[in-house]
Amino acid sequence: MVSRVQLSPEIQLAQRLAGNEQVTRDRAVRKLRKYIVARTQRPAGGFTHDELLKVWKGLFYCMWMQDKPLLQEELGRTISQLVHAFQTTEAQHLFLQTFWQTMSREWTGIDRLRLDKFYMLMRMVLKESLTALKMRGWEERQTEQLLELLTTEILLPDSQAPNGVKSHFIEIFLEELAKVGASELTADQNLKFIEPFCRIAAQTKDSLVLHNINRGIFETIVEQAPLAIEDLMNEMEEEEEEEEGEMSEDDGQEQGVASKKPPEGSCGAHPGLGEEQGEDDEDSTGAVLQFDYEAVANKLFEMASHQSTPSQNRKRLYKVIRKLQDLAEGLFPEEDVPEEAYRGLQGGRKGRNAKKRLPTSQPQNETGRNEQEDPRADLSSRLERKRRRQGPGADPTAPQEQPGGRGGRGVRKRRRQPQAGARAKVPGCQEPDVKKKWTRKSKK
Repeated sequence: MVSRVQLSPEIQLAQRLAGNEQVTRDRAVRKLRKYIVARTQRPAGGFTHDELLKVWKGLFYCMWMQDKPLLQEELGRTISQLVHAFQTTEAQHLFLQTFWQTMSREWTGIDRLRLDKFYMLMRMVLKESLTALKMRGWEERQTEQLLELLTTEILLPDSQAPNGVKSHFIEIFLEELAKVGASELTADQNLKFIEPFCRIAAQTKDSLVLHNINRGIFETIVEQAPLAIEDLMNEMEEEEEEEEGEMSEDDGQEQGVASKKPPEGSCGAHPGLGEEQGEDDEDSTGAVLQFDYEAVANKLFEMASHQSTPSQNRKRLYKVIRKLQDLAEGLFPEEDVPEEAYRGLQGGRKGRNAKKRLPTSQPQNETGRNEQEDPRADLSSRLERKRRRQGPGADPTAPQEQPGGRGGRGVRKRRRQPQAGARAKVPGCQEPDVKKKWTRKSKK
């Protein structure tokens, strides 16, 4: 009589995870979590590479079998949070490594109808891997290990990752990093996170990877610069309000005014409601990462200036470097900068947090000359000067007609063009009559 071969626990769990019944799959996911916690708590415990590959194959087909978007989202969240069940950093990294290897191996077999659920799973796993770093205080060594893992398994040319996995990873990286650590990470730490992309962009011979990194990383940083200004101004306003509140409280205590409890039914009686509103506002506006644009430009130039860098890569990266250098000098596109933040910067409010958030620099004036202009000058006088310079019929408050003093991407083009008021003399043009009417009104 032949004895039955005893299957390993990983194979048994994988078979149940890929079962036809949802009840069986859900029960297998719960047992898997308990099994991971119990095994990694042992001193000599842990998983091998092959064992985790078997586990991920079962999890992959568990996600494959799941229908209905809400249930897919719930299952994806449960699977991605399994990384926190591992008790050591080495075990977590091995779990993440086998995940990306599994996605690269199974990617070509995913049909179009099931593609979105695995896009979502990759996003959730990336977010939880960054959350694990956050729980450990963004330690530099563990950050480097995670970035090396992601670079080796996804970005390097000799990796097995297909173009779909690479493109989606590059697209979602900054988004998930901002969701997890935008409120904690400094500009130097953010530079560490994008350093692998700088290196790959300078070395790769794949034009698709170069395009995706240029668009998903560097251009995103440039486009989010106005939002970073707005975030800075909001933070400064909040600090000013807190200081004013503290000063008013001190004055009230000196005068012997007793603090009164807010009446029932008022906003102060429900602090939880205000917290929920703040979270909703934060989600609606979106988190923005802060960068030292000069440091990013220098790092990118260091990578792109090597002799081994292909000429095509160097040309693409030098364009980005020029944009980053403009941002470092304080040249922001006026049509993209929020109006309140732009006026605040003109009013000299770049104070306390400017060194932390944005590199300090001396902005140019309207004419681009060396003379200094008072940023607190009267707004009406500046609009009047601008109206005279632009000519009749011009709207000085329109975004497309703003001066190039703080412009970023369109500064050089506007300097080469003639002034808006200097128009060519065309036969039959009605400009003289309009000019007379405008001059007559100005005399009144």
